[in-house]
Amino acid sequence: MKYSYKFSNLLGTVYHRGNVIFTPDGSRIISPVGNRLSIFDLKNNQSETLPIESNFTITCIAISPNGTTLIAVNEDGEALLCSLLSRSVLHRYHFHKPILDIKFSPDGRKFAVTKDTLIQVFHAPGPHSREFNPFVLDRTFYGAYDDTTCIDWTTDSRVFAAGSKDMNTRVYAAGTFSNLVIYGLGGHSDIINGCFFEKNSLDLYTLSQNGQLCVWECDTDLDGLIPCKAKRDLSEDELEALEATKQEVYKKGEADAKKEEEKKNTEGRILYKRLAKHSYKDLRGEGFVQMTSSAYQKQSHILVAGFSNGSFFIHEMPEFNLIHSLSISEQKITTVAFNNTGDWIGFGCAEFGQLLVWEWQSESYILKQQGHFSNMSSLAYSPDGQNIVTGGQDGKIKVWNTSNGFCFVTFTEHTSGVSCVTFNHNGQVILSASLDGTVRAFDLNRYRNFRTFTSPQPVQFASLAVDPSGEIVCAGGQDNFEIYVWSMQTGRLLDILAGHVGPVNGLCFSKTRAMLASASWDKTLRLWDIFESKGCRETINLTSDALAIAFRPDGLQLACATIDCHISFWDTVNGTLTGSIEGRKDLGGGRRETDKITAKKSREGRSFTTLCYTADGECIIAGGQSKSVCLYHVNEQILLKRFEITKNFSFDGTEEYLDRRKMTEFGNINLIEESEEGANRHIALPGVRKGDMAARHFRPDVRVTCVKFSPTGGAWAATTTEGLLIFSLDHNLVFSPFDLDVDVTPENVKKMLGAQEYLKALTLAFRLNEQLLIQEVVERIATSDGGLYRYLPK
Repeated sequence: MKYSYKFSNLLGTVYHRGNVIFTPDGSRIISPVGNRLSIFDLKNNQSETLPIESNFTITCIAISPNGTTLIAVNEDGEALLCSLLSRSVLHRYHFHKPILDIKFSPDGRKFAVTKDTLIQVFHAPGPHSREFNPFVLDRTFYGAYDDTTCIDWTTDSRVFAAGSKDMNTRVYAAGTFSNLVIYGLGGHSDIINGCFFEKNSLDLYTLSQNGQLCVWECDTDLDGLIPCKAKRDLSEDELEALEATKQEVYKKGEADAKKEEEKKNTEGRILYKRLAKHSYKDLRGEGFVQMTSSAYQKQSHILVAGFSNGSFFIHEMPEFNLIHSLSISEQKITTVAFNNTGDWIGFGCAEFGQLLVWEWQSESYILKQQGHFSNMSSLAYSPDGQNIVTGGQDGKIKVWNTSNGFCFVTFTEHTSGVSCVTFNHNGQVILSASLDGTVRAFDLNRYRNFRTFTSPQPVQFASLAVDPSGEIVCAGGQDNFEIYVWSMQTGRLLDILAGHVGPVNGLCFSKTRAMLASASWDKTLRLWDIFESKGCRETINLTSDALAIAFRPDGLQLACATIDCHISFWDTVNGTLTGSIEGRKDLGGGRRETDKITAKKSREGRSFTTLCYTADGECIIAGGQSKSVCLYHVNEQILLKRFEITKNFSFDGTEEYLDRRKMTEFGNINLIEESEEGANRHIALPGVRKGDMAARHFRPDVRVTCVKFSPTGGAWAATTTEGLLIFSLDHNLVFSPFDLDVDVTPENVKKMLGAQEYLKALTLAFRLNEQLLIQEVVERIATSDGGLYRYLPK
């Protein structure tokens, strides 16, 4: 079995925070998801995640006009220059400050960045600018009294405007012009969150958070900007004229001289005039509603504005005629973007993790995706490996297509968190167990909940299992420690299995034998024969609390993970222990920002919480309260490979060592939270998963809640704090022959090489399509007489 699994896609989360952008062709939209970037192809209905990972959550992205390079900035101020052609990071640059906006100039030669009260303009790398050294600073622009929030360029890339939190907008000249250096525009009473130039003009629209829109007209066209002439030495006549002017100034007085000098300076300069001032107050409804995002399409003169109540408005400018309005969410619209034609509008809602693409002319959705807005708790592969079902703590069940990465159905019948999900034997029915006391069955043909299983008394179900025939459904209770058995056909409760004295958080059916295994916190592992004796057949005592169990595909071995971070293997026929793996050092673990102990010490309290065998049963994969997923060989009991699911330091528990920059004379700065009462931050109690969501600064803890192997063995999936991660085999190492025949074997290729029949050997190697074999043949031919060129087609 091959173990070269690599990250291939990120599902379950389509948008996290930051701005979304369209590619220059307008057919794809790029969305920041945590510390990764996802691309959604709207025409081919495909989604993919770039193999690019930042150290923190990405908050701002910008793409070059030619669509080859992309800049992503995370919340720590680190910028990544990425190539969309090679899908790799070309360069990293640290601004050391949070960046709110970044924009490429339309000609692609420069890009501007908002940094505190400054605007920094850099030379963009590429052949068009003859500048391959990335992030070369061109100029720094000053003038704002508070943080700058937004940037927009004119169509000729010579002038840009920047809005600020000081309620003013400033127009800067990217070059040197005699009639424009910097021009300030006021007229607002709140933070500026959008400024847009008109096409081929210096006319400007500015928008503020309180819903005010100002229309500014400039008396000068773009062609009217006068470049400054180069300085030269003055002649003798000019020096005499300058001296005479100084004498006249001395005679008239300094006050009159200053007035004349100001008059000369203002003459010839550009001048802005406010034509109109509009307000969204009548449109946005009652209550305190803020404008949170805006975008402008210069070709069609369409302005769209999103608000904190989930509504957006489309206006035609400059008349401010309302075209369309719609409410798409219950939370604020975080970002808005137009594609190149102006037909599609992309929306992102960070609170719910929504990503929408709306075609405003036909009033229809092009893309409508939403992930779990709370942590995912479980997953299951369909028998054919084409679909993945996930259950979350938000009570939703989503089904994802593994080929295109989209969610095609969502079930919302549960009223509490979903603890376990699974497919039946034919993959047409999804079953889910929830903390609301119900087990529900969903039909994937009609997309409906056709069966609901309940218990005589309210029970919080923590585990679920379906027998291989799909006739029996079992669920384990978290609070009454019993196992309930139902009939799938009738929905009737058949039996209640008692015996455990702790929460039953693991249930699993054997695929080859009529046997049910259950694991509990009472340090026991029980095997049940529910079809014949209807009772406990055998009880296995463990050394610690059991957290997860899994049957080997042949049903002859059972794996159990305990709270002391051990994985024990049991023979289901004799009930004997066949092996054990101690995985505490392999699981590892980071240090939380509020921990007062080291990461090595906190590792002792971590354990595996999920297990899954490979398709052949030789290996087992395990994950738990860490950022690592471990793959073990069962017979050899050794670690084959350890996968790191994330490098995002925005999550708690990813750092191995304490950051000494956060140490002050009062101790760790993370343990101190400023409040009106002056109280310190409370330390998280052991076992708390979600943390204190009421804190001002909340960082989710990184963990793996469930791992499953694909039935084909070519991929495995994990539900984590970051989302649903898919790891698959490297496509370069997959055996993919062409025009295969009986005689096309590696042995025949080597025979042809030995007989010096190089052309036949090269042909057979290409048909086998194995990289190492092709390389061996090419190297042998290259050292022969005549070289390789003799055997290639002319």
